[in-house]
Amino acid sequence: MNERILRVLDFQKVIDRLIQHAQTSLGKDLASKLKPSTNLEEVNRLQDETDEASQVIRLNVPIPLGGIFDIRPSLKRSVIGGVLSTSECLDVANTIYGGRQVKDFIDGLDEDLPILKELVEAITPLRNLELEIKSCIDDNGRVMDSATERLRGIRTSIRTHESRIREKLESYTRTKSNMLSDAIITIRNDRYVLPVKHEYRGAVGGIVHDQSASGQTLFMEPKAVVDLNNQLQELHAKEKQEIDRILRELSQSIAEEESFLSENVRILAIVDYMFARANLAREMKASRPTMNDLGIMKMQQARHPLIPIDEVVANDIEIGRDFTSIVITGPNTGGKTVTLKMVGLCTLMAQSGLQVPALDGCEMAVFENVFADIGDEQSIEQNLSTFSSHMTNIVDILNYVDDRTLVLFDELGAGTDPQEGAALAMSILDEVVSRNARVIATTHYPELKAYGYNRKNVINASMEFDVQTLQPTYRLLIGVPGKSNAFEISKRLGLEQSIIERAKSHIGVDSKSVENMIASLEKSKIQAEQEYEEAHKILLESEALKKQIEEEWHRFESKREALFKKAEEKAEKALANAREEAETIVREIRNMKTDAKLKEHEWIAARKMLEEAQPQLTSKKETKEQNITKETFNPGDEIKLLTLNQNGIILEKVSDNEYLVQVGIMKVKVKRNDLQLIGKKKESYQKPLATVKGSNYHVPLELDLRGERFEDALLKLEKYIDDAILAGYPKVFIIHGKGTGALRKGVQDYVKKHPSIASTRQGAAGEGGSGVTVIEFR
Repeated sequence: MNERILRVLDFQKVIDRLIQHAQTSLGKDLASKLKPSTNLEEVNRLQDETDEASQVIRLNVPIPLGGIFDIRPSLKRSVIGGVLSTSECLDVANTIYGGRQVKDFIDGLDEDLPILKELVEAITPLRNLELEIKSCIDDNGRVMDSATERLRGIRTSIRTHESRIREKLESYTRTKSNMLSDAIITIRNDRYVLPVKHEYRGAVGGIVHDQSASGQTLFMEPKAVVDLNNQLQELHAKEKQEIDRILRELSQSIAEEESFLSENVRILAIVDYMFARANLAREMKASRPTMNDLGIMKMQQARHPLIPIDEVVANDIEIGRDFTSIVITGPNTGGKTVTLKMVGLCTLMAQSGLQVPALDGCEMAVFENVFADIGDEQSIEQNLSTFSSHMTNIVDILNYVDDRTLVLFDELGAGTDPQEGAALAMSILDEVVSRNARVIATTHYPELKAYGYNRKNVINASMEFDVQTLQPTYRLLIGVPGKSNAFEISKRLGLEQSIIERAKSHIGVDSKSVENMIASLEKSKIQAEQEYEEAHKILLESEALKKQIEEEWHRFESKREALFKKAEEKAEKALANAREEAETIVREIRNMKTDAKLKEHEWIAARKMLEEAQPQLTSKKETKEQNITKETFNPGDEIKLLTLNQNGIILEKVSDNEYLVQVGIMKVKVKRNDLQLIGKKKESYQKPLATVKGSNYHVPLELDLRGERFEDALLKLEKYIDDAILAGYPKVFIIHGKGTGALRKGVQDYVKKHPSIASTRQGAAGEGGSGVTVIEFR
């Protein structure tokens, strides 16, 4: 299929809509490479795939395609010995999990889905690799302490050293608070420091790591913690070495399973691609076409795929059985070009495995080539006129036309003398028809109106025009050539009747006969279509009624079966009880026989037991009435426990016939029949819960600097960032407002230079926009 036809028919716009329905980057990649196939077997396989995915979508149970990533670059790096990052390893684990979710989902469906089930059968679960990765890396991409014993020990030592450093520095904040700008401990260059006033630099002593913007505060590391800070840095280096070793081992494990992972990714891409095509079909209200290689095309109520459903006019198209060519005549602006593009685009979609926007039962053909000469393609660079440009394109098309070709001509023969153009158009059509190609051509030449009556395998068609409203209806009328509505339009617009009659006298007899014939055909066509629509509507209503009756009958049968089964179970249970009681009676009688003398009252008692052993079947009506009279209990209700003659409170409902009750200090499960309601739940005093506040409770997630002087704002910002780092926040929000932009610029200049800040960005639409700066710490 040549690229030009894809461009002319706007096939890329269909691809863009398809990409939007893919849920993974894998599926989007496949969707972007969509191309029509010319092999009937391959097209049918693609249509089968789309149809199976559509079956699943109709169940209204979404397929779990979330958490699946394109891990192919990571797999390649692992195979050549590269060490993957924590996020890459986590993507591999999540993709393994996502693949298993898709496999379980498809396997759990009762539908007949041979293609999908064969695909997911080839997905390898790889649970061990997933567990290995998840046991080392948490959901945030951080290597956990539990990854190895060595890492746990190193991090324990880190926390111990940090605690000792804090203790020493806190003693400074207590004893030498007058020398400090603020009684806090902060971090500079990954070392714990104190904010010392410049004039007390010598009194505190130690190493200066940084200073404030004003220069009045020095961030110093006292001598007392230098060694501890050095040891802490060594521990951090060991921690990094151990993490690198863990990631290297995980990368090696991933490399060993590369072939299975690559196959899983390939299958998941195909599955996502299938469901993207099915979701596009659902959006377009499309249906599966029956494909053939005989050049037969039949669509009922077909719509242009790129025009909104509530705006497009649906049309019936049929070609390939009784005729191989359609010539659409009539005036411009009637929708002829849209109809041409609709046929071409639906053909390309069908050959790409996409369903077409038409009613069920449509047929589409697989063509080796689809050619179109549509629109004004005048080439200024090549110094070609409109006519020359069209003829250059048509000459190129004629070099490839055969019986497996669909050709679409728009305004054939236009751009030159009408008589010559019409003659040329008929000659070109004769040539293409003789090669048994499928042709749809539009023209406004009146000479071609009778073309279909004089040629075999050719039929005329036209676009309907409403003379009353002077507007085209965009409905295609097969078998009816287009007629000029000049006289009717002129009359509606107020032209004098005498002028119209004089104009009619200038038309030859042949032209009048043709116009009358066209009018008669158009009337008959419209009447036949109305009758067909009415008959089709009655048929649909009858089928719907039949389906409703069948569903009601099936429900009745199911309900009857359920009642029979329930009655049988109840009867069997009653008979079992009766047999048990009968056996008890028989044993009693045998015991009485062992006595020397049988007393009369003993025989009477035995007979009474036999009579009482008859099954007692409770009617459904009585059971229902008993259930209605039963009182329900709610947590907090006061009750009396009849078996103990004690009062208590309902704690919770365990089952339909059992409750958890507190009696005194005891909690017991009690049958509903052993309870008697005393009083409903009372409003009780609820004891307030004690709350435990962490060390970071006083540090908010945002700092509002609006209205502050520039120098004061920077001082507040500096202190707040230190507090946020100590609190362990991953990110914070600085609110500076928009205003003149001076404060915003000052804040952004400061945070860009801060060593503990990893990155900054402007707030999103829901975060305050340019009036907020978002800071993310290292």
